[in-house]
Amino acid sequence: MSESSSAPSALDLALSSAASTVEAALDRYLPPASGPASRLGEAVRHSLGGGKFVRPMLVRMAAETFGLPPEAVTPAACAFELLHTATLVHDDLPAIDDADLRRGRPSAHAAFDEPTAILAGDAMIVAAFAAMADQARVPVTPPARVMPVVAEFALATQAVIAGELVDILSEKAPPDADLLVFIHTHKTASLIRAAVRAGAMLAGASAGGLAAATAYGESVGLLFQVTDDLLDVTGDVEALGKPAGLDAAAGKLTYPGVFGYDGAVTRANELAEAARAAVTKLPSPSDLWLALIDLILTRRT
Repeated sequence: MSESSSAPSALDLALSSAASTVEAALDRYLPPASGPASRLGEAVRHSLGGGKFVRPMLVRMAAETFGLPPEAVTPAACAFELLHTATLVHDDLPAIDDADLRRGRPSAHAAFDEPTAILAGDAMIVAAFAAMADQARVPVTPPARVMPVVAEFALATQAVIAGELVDILSEKAPPDADLLVFIHTHKTASLIRAAVRAGAMLAGASAGGLAAATAYGESVGLLFQVTDDLLDVTGDVEALGKPAGLDAAAGKLTYPGVFGYDGAVTRANELAEAARAAVTKLPSPSDLWLALIDLILTRRT
């Protein structure tokens, strides 16, 4: 998700900073890449490569917006990247989406094997909670501030799992707008919303500030999914780094499938406007929050 300009934008730099910081810190939470179980560590590291680091960036942005240095929330940022990647590994499995390509490289089960991919996803979920617990070791985020974030992280994890299950069970089902909203609110938006809330909560945001952050995360999370559904219709494998058309082939509930392509575009614009409205209630600076909305709205990958 980068803009096609010669000089990197502020958002590009924020994503790059999140990526470099999180990548440097991740190894402390990962299974070893040596010894009898080295294959597990290799599969985890393979899966973590090539990510966009949007969720870690959101944790950092929210923390900074409410007065905390972004580096102070590195463990929490790692937790979100680990959990997100775990969900992708499990999504790609033959029993679910059966996708052999992810982030422009073979998915975990294609590069290794199905049992290794399952266990690699499991290992990353456990590592994510270890990283989140590690946040309590940072002096500016004491345990009393971290504990509610861990609880929210657990609820978001359960929401993602519930959304994935309903997504699978609803394949080939008749168009159902309410079910579609349930799936995408849980499967995608919940983790993005939680990332924004985590940064804000760790920084000690006020009730009003946290409400604005929550509204932004909810709208942007759904916007991300609507544009993902649109890209499944219009995108190509080389740009996406994953197969296109899988949702339609599986008979999944999608925004274009339920509302039509034009209806899905309209919904994307509505969500973008809702996110922009939430930004007006956040402390300044707001440029990065607005830039991310525009990037998601116009993304091609």
